[in-house]
Amino acid sequence: QVQLVESGGGLVQPGGSLILSCGVSGTRINDYYMGWYRQPPGKQREVIAFIAQDGSTNYADSVKGRFTISRDNAKNAIYLQMNSLKFEDTALYYCNLHPPRPNYWGQGTQVTVSS
Repeated sequence: QVQLVESGGGLVQPGGSLILSCGVSGTRINDYYMGWYRQPPGKQREVIAFIAQDGSTNYADSVKGRFTISRDNAKNAIYLQMNSLKFEDTALYYCNLHPPRPNYWGQGTQVTVSS
Protein backbone atom coordinates (compact mmCIF):
# COMPACT_ATOMS: atom_id res chain seq x y z
CA GLN A 1 0.00 0.00 0.00
CA VAL A 2 1.42 3.35 -1.06
CA GLN A 3 1.41 6.10 1.55
CA LEU A 4 2.59 9.68 1.34
CA VAL A 5 2.96 11.66 4.55
CA GLU A 6 3.44 15.41 4.50
CA SER A 7 4.94 17.36 7.38
CA GLY A 8 6.50 20.70 8.22
CA GLY A 9 3.55 23.02 7.93
CA GLY A 10 2.70 25.67 10.47
CA LEU A 11 1.90 29.29 11.17
CA VAL A 12 4.35 31.79 9.73
CA GLN A 13 4.44 35.53 9.26
CA PRO A 14 4.53 37.09 5.78
CA GLY A 15 8.05 37.01 4.45
CA GLY A 16 8.90 33.95 6.48
CA SER A 17 10.08 30.52 5.42
CA LEU A 18 9.09 26.91 5.89
CA ILE A 19 10.38 23.58 4.66
CA LEU A 20 7.83 20.88 3.88
CA SER A 21 8.75 17.20 3.74
CA CYS A 22 6.98 14.28 2.11
CA GLY A 23 7.91 10.74 3.04
CA VAL A 24 6.81 7.95 0.72
CA SER A 25 6.33 4.28 1.54
CA GLY A 26 5.10 1.36 -0.53
CA THR A 27 6.83 2.43 -3.73
CA ARG A 28 10.16 3.84 -4.80
CA ILE A 29 10.04 7.41 -6.07
CA ASN A 30 13.08 6.91 -8.31
CA ASP A 31 10.96 6.16 -11.35
CA TYR A 32 8.44 8.94 -11.00
CA TYR A 33 7.86 12.60 -11.42
CA MET A 34 6.87 13.94 -8.00
CA GLY A 35 4.84 17.02 -7.22
CA TRP A 36 3.67 19.40 -4.57
CA TYR A 37 0.07 20.56 -4.62
CA ARG A 38 -1.96 22.92 -2.50
CA GLN A 39 -5.60 23.68 -1.82
CA PRO A 40 -6.33 27.19 -0.56
CA PRO A 41 -9.50 27.71 1.49
CA GLY A 42 -12.56 27.51 -0.74
CA LYS A 43 -10.55 26.74 -3.86
CA GLN A 44 -9.55 23.70 -5.88
CA ARG A 45 -6.32 21.84 -5.42
CA GLU A 46 -3.58 22.96 -7.78
CA VAL A 47 -0.10 21.81 -8.68
CA ILE A 48 2.58 24.27 -7.65
CA ALA A 49 5.82 22.42 -8.38
CA PHE A 50 7.04 19.14 -9.80
CA ILE A 51 10.38 17.44 -10.22
CA ALA A 52 11.48 14.88 -12.76
CA GLN A 53 13.56 11.80 -12.17
CA ASP A 54 16.64 13.69 -13.35
CA GLY A 55 16.00 16.56 -10.93
CA SER A 56 14.67 19.05 -13.44
CA THR A 57 11.93 21.20 -11.96
CA ASN A 58 8.89 23.19 -12.96
CA TYR A 59 6.92 25.76 -10.96
CA ALA A 60 3.62 27.53 -11.09
CA ASP A 61 4.00 31.23 -11.75
CA SER A 62 2.56 32.00 -8.31
CA VAL A 63 5.53 30.39 -6.53
CA LYS A 64 8.34 30.70 -9.07
CA GLY A 65 11.43 32.25 -7.55
CA ARG A 66 10.18 31.71 -3.98
CA PHE A 67 9.70 27.95 -3.68
CA THR A 68 12.18 25.17 -4.41
CA ILE A 69 11.27 21.52 -4.84
CA SER A 70 13.87 18.83 -4.30
CA ARG A 71 14.05 15.09 -3.98
CA ASP A 72 16.16 12.56 -2.12
CA ASN A 73 15.68 9.20 -3.78
CA ALA A 74 17.78 7.44 -1.15
CA LYS A 75 15.39 8.65 1.55
CA ASN A 76 12.37 8.17 -0.72
CA ALA A 77 11.30 11.71 0.05
CA ILE A 78 10.68 15.08 -1.54
CA TYR A 79 10.86 18.55 -0.04
CA LEU A 80 9.54 22.03 -0.62
CA GLN A 81 11.56 25.01 0.55
CA MET A 82 9.20 27.96 0.79
CA ASN A 83 10.61 31.47 1.12
CA SER A 84 9.09 34.93 1.09
CA LEU A 85 5.73 33.52 2.08
CA LYS A 86 2.64 35.56 1.31
CA PHE A 87 -0.90 35.59 2.72
CA GLU A 88 -2.08 33.89 -0.46
CA ASP A 89 0.20 30.91 0.19
CA THR A 90 -2.14 29.86 2.99
CA ALA A 91 -3.37 26.40 2.03
CA LEU A 92 -3.31 22.71 2.75
CA TYR A 93 -0.21 21.34 1.04
CA TYR A 94 0.02 17.83 -0.41
CA CYS A 95 2.56 15.73 -2.22
CA ASN A 96 1.81 13.10 -4.84
CA LEU A 97 3.21 11.68 -7.99
CA HIS A 98 2.93 13.93 -11.00
CA PRO A 99 0.41 13.57 -12.53
CA PRO A 100 -1.24 12.71 -9.22
CA ARG A 101 -2.65 9.29 -8.44
CA PRO A 102 -6.15 9.61 -6.95
CA ASN A 103 -5.54 6.95 -4.31
CA TYR A 104 -2.26 8.40 -3.10
CA TRP A 105 -3.45 11.63 -1.49
CA GLY A 106 -2.40 11.95 2.13
CA GLN A 107 -3.72 14.19 4.87
CA GLY A 108 -1.65 17.16 3.80
CA THR A 109 0.08 19.71 5.98
CA GLN A 110 -1.45 23.10 6.75
CA VAL A 111 0.48 26.26 6.01
CA THR A 112 -0.99 29.46 7.38
CA VAL A 113 0.59 32.81 6.60
CA SER A 114 -0.65 35.43 9.00
CA SER A 115 0.61 38.47 10.85
